[in-house]
Amino acid sequence: MSYSDDKPFTEKEDGRRDYGGRRDEVYSRRVLAGKRTYFFDVKATRSGEDFFVTITESKRVGDHRYEKHKIFLYKEDFGKFVSAVHDVIGHVKRELLPDYEFRGLPPLPQAPDEAEESELASE
Repeated sequence: MSYSDDKPFTEKEDGRRDYGGRRDEVYSRRVLAGKRTYFFDVKATRSGEDFFVTITESKRVGDHRYEKHKIFLYKEDFGKFVSAVHDVIGHVKRELLPDYEFRGLPPLPQAPDEAEESELASE
């Protein structure tokens, strides 16, 4: 679900904004991964004035049963979160599984300490 209108919401009588989705969901991206599905959702706060991200892992544990785990991520933590994800994935790529071909993984920026080390090595 993605909204590209200039005004992707309607104003409710109580002043809140309705984004036309469940629980004021503004944008959603689904990632299928075998028995697991990951959902990355942008949601509006109750006031409709701010936004946060939820990351949900949904795993099939029976014929009609799913186990779900959810992380709430707030805008003030986006940078720290993305930086930590890049760092740990980079560590796995470089140190633990250097010969594995990671499909669909975009280039990761170097961690600051690695960038400094490569600059020092080239001098």
